[in-house]
Amino acid sequence: MGYKGVFGSLILLVAGLLAGCGSGRQYTTVDGVMLGTTLHVVADVRNTTSQELYRAVMDLDREAKASMSIFDEGSLLSRLNRNETDTVDRHIAFNLRLADSIGALSDGRYDVTVKPLVEAWGFAGKQAAAHPNIDSILAFVGRDKVRLEGNRLVKSDPRVQLDFNSVAKGYTVDLLAELVEGFGAENYIVNIGGEVRCRGVNRQGQPWRIGVETPFDGNMTDGEYLQRRIRLSEGGLATSGNYRRYYLDADGNKVAHTLDPRTGRSVVSRLLSVTVVAPTCAEADALGTMFLALGADDALATAGRLPDVKVYFILAGDGDSYEEYVSPAMKPLIME
Repeated sequence: MGYKGVFGSLILLVAGLLAGCGSGRQYTTVDGVMLGTTLHVVADVRNTTSQELYRAVMDLDREAKASMSIFDEGSLLSRLNRNETDTVDRHIAFNLRLADSIGALSDGRYDVTVKPLVEAWGFAGKQAAAHPNIDSILAFVGRDKVRLEGNRLVKSDPRVQLDFNSVAKGYTVDLLAELVEGFGAENYIVNIGGEVRCRGVNRQGQPWRIGVETPFDGNMTDGEYLQRRIRLSEGGLATSGNYRRYYLDADGNKVAHTLDPRTGRSVVSRLLSVTVVAPTCAEADALGTMFLALGADDALATAGRLPDVKVYFILAGDGDSYEEYVSPAMKPLIME
């Protein structure tokens, strides 16, 4: 799918916990590629083999891409964006409604109608325009320009296009979790490109442990640099950051993939990385994007107004140092 998502998640499982069987539970492991990125599943599924589980996962992969991919020209979302149909499926309807609930917290800075902007800046599989006409594009960007009427998508302007890359990967992680639960799993971790949903305990009978990468520009390592570890036994986890998907323009300015739909321009602040734990991975995915789009000051203020939110922020400090913010609800999950 080429579908790491506009806000590619930057979380890596801490290796080593997947070895051994100290708890006596029988775990099945599946590795591969899903949504164009890495797939990792560890689950105590019952009455199935790893091959059967893999085939079921690949069926889900095809279903998700056929619905929500902006890179697959034949997907339902691509056809909706080209106005070839106005009928939505359950996946697109869910993501649109979730985007509305997250967008209400963001003062318009989380908006899934950003596809024309994402494309203009070169983050949707096409080359960036030399001088994007942002004012022109903003005329057909805005969540108020599209609505659902039953299973129909109604646009006020046919040029409106949707991009669910800020939530669809997390949502697919949730579907994957449902799938392994359907195979009888009571303890599992599922991971698509670093976005995670888990339940119960690992092979050692301990909560799952997840590492958060150190967010220096260009860090493309596979877990060599971890800033923190998080202990989790229930829920979804996602990280958003601007240190992998960015480029420098002709004037040497950083252009990051996080865009402000109000201005049409890249959001670059000292907020480098946002990790969110939520009941579902879709919520964690969308909230991570939202906080990053808010920028450092507004993200900190918004987190402070939401006492139940579980967030971990990494911010640029003086020189090469980092500052951290851990919300009170997140503190019990952070490993020292």
